[in-house]
Amino acid sequence: MNKLSFASRLGPAWVSLGLLISWGSPALADGILRDGIGAISTGRGGTNLGFADNGNVILDNPGALVNVPGNGLAELGTDIFFPDLTYSDPDNPRVSASNNPFPMGQLSVIRRSSDGIYAWGLGAFSQAGVSSQYELNGPAPFVGPQNYKSFAALMRVLPSLSVSLTPRLSVGATLGVAISHTELEGPYFTQYPSPFRGTPTLLDLQGTGAGLSWSVGSQYLLTPDTVLGASFQAETHIKSDGSARLLIPGMGESSFDLDIETQWPSILGLGISHKLQPQTTVSTDVLWTQWSKAKRDYNMLLSNPSNPVFKAVLGNSFPEQFPMRWHDSVAVRLGLQHQLNERHILRTGYVYHPNVIPDATLTPFIQAVVEHSLSCGYGWRTSNYGADLGYQYMFGSDRQVGTSSFVGGDFDNSTTSASAHWLLGSLVRYF
Repeated sequence: MNKLSFASRLGPAWVSLGLLISWGSPALADGILRDGIGAISTGRGGTNLGFADNGNVILDNPGALVNVPGNGLAELGTDIFFPDLTYSDPDNPRVSASNNPFPMGQLSVIRRSSDGIYAWGLGAFSQAGVSSQYELNGPAPFVGPQNYKSFAALMRVLPSLSVSLTPRLSVGATLGVAISHTELEGPYFTQYPSPFRGTPTLLDLQGTGAGLSWSVGSQYLLTPDTVLGASFQAETHIKSDGSARLLIPGMGESSFDLDIETQWPSILGLGISHKLQPQTTVSTDVLWTQWSKAKRDYNMLLSNPSNPVFKAVLGNSFPEQFPMRWHDSVAVRLGLQHQLNERHILRTGYVYHPNVIPDATLTPFIQAVVEHSLSCGYGWRTSNYGADLGYQYMFGSDRQVGTSSFVGGDFDNSTTSASAHWLLGSLVRYF
């Protein structure tokens, strides 16, 4: 059964909304994961493990659901991403990508029981992604302007449950589906170790799939002013189905069936929020993301070529491997939230995480090399409603590639730079 069809069985309305709000989601942050979800969390540096004031805790820490105010809440968030990507190599002096803004967002509902012992939630979240598109002078034999395009996105649809075990300790879990989509287009030299390694091609592929997503989390009220939070997001395995087209000089063009193995990393998080005074809260989250296991390679299998010449030379199927070799990261998020009065809240924050992509596997297809994020936010509250705005700026140093790990020499002696701006807004309804 097609993976996207499987995902749609979870509920056409939820999945359709999730695809709409998430599949334009280039992140560029910790690898390709976002530095915070939504205006509330992002405004205070992405810190959320020790809070229970927004619907995105379903994704960040399901142990917090039972601690949300009143009988629960519903939140709708819309974020707009403004990337600024450039690339240069000996054939392409500093070229800017098609840096168009991308809208995205999330939707969540949390309801608490009347006795406050348990809570359930349901949410759709655009957690990760990357997108770039360049017109670059290609390598031989594809000299002249060529389109280099990539797109990958991850959306999670998460039912969740949280229980208060004691007046101080709560736990929770999610069990849902992750939907992933991948596209790649441009000049490409085959990388898989075989007699055909280094064959120049024009590649055009896309694939979509779904996989099981689960997480656990907890919160502990250490003192009336201090909350500890912990969460674990399990690694997600997705097998995507799709199609591909290859053009090889001397052989012609052929379409293929495509299978892609995609892994999204596990994340272990620890956090704390502390009220310095009744109006002012400081917070810190530390997250370990295991990229080294999830993003070692993109493994693909191309099969059933439509062109008999390809079948005679390459066989009915052959593997391909897009090298990545990413490193694990430990991200530190710092936040400050100050309540001016009953209605008005100010937020600010900072995030640091090391760059996870080795220089040798940097390409214009994936340029997630930012290391720092600065953010601020504003919130307005009434008894039943809230509105929040946030801004985030992400930046990092230029990265230099000497000899690329990609055979073919297309990305040798290149330079990558990336930064981005976020504008975020959300509406909250309290029950």
